[in-house]
Amino acid sequence: MTLAAAAALTATVASAQNLDAGKPPAKLFADGCATCHRSPRGLAKGRFSLTLTWFLRDHYATSSDSAKALAAYLESVDGPPPRAAAKPGAKPSRSAPRPPKPEQSR
Repeated sequence: MTLAAAAALTATVASAQNLDAGKPPAKLFADGCATCHRSPRGLAKGRFSLTLTWFLRDHYATSSDSAKALAAYLESVDGPPPRAAAKPGAKPSRSAPRPPKPEQSR
């Protein structure tokens, strides 16, 4: 009888493990979100961290810790896209004013 109770308790504890524990947030996104979202950029959409965490916890994350980590990750990538560095020898943009030409003496 005691062996059966121990086996049932062990099975319950094993099924309650958080499989997302310890995963980096980028991996959480890749495993759970990338099926529908091509990129994490823009998903936070300026939401408050707390409400984003609650939403993720209620709908997508397996624990509060993974929801917090995923929310922080989404906020960290929620910004303007990085600007491309100018290539050496590239023409300057037309929107930048040109400096005046030096005067030549006659």
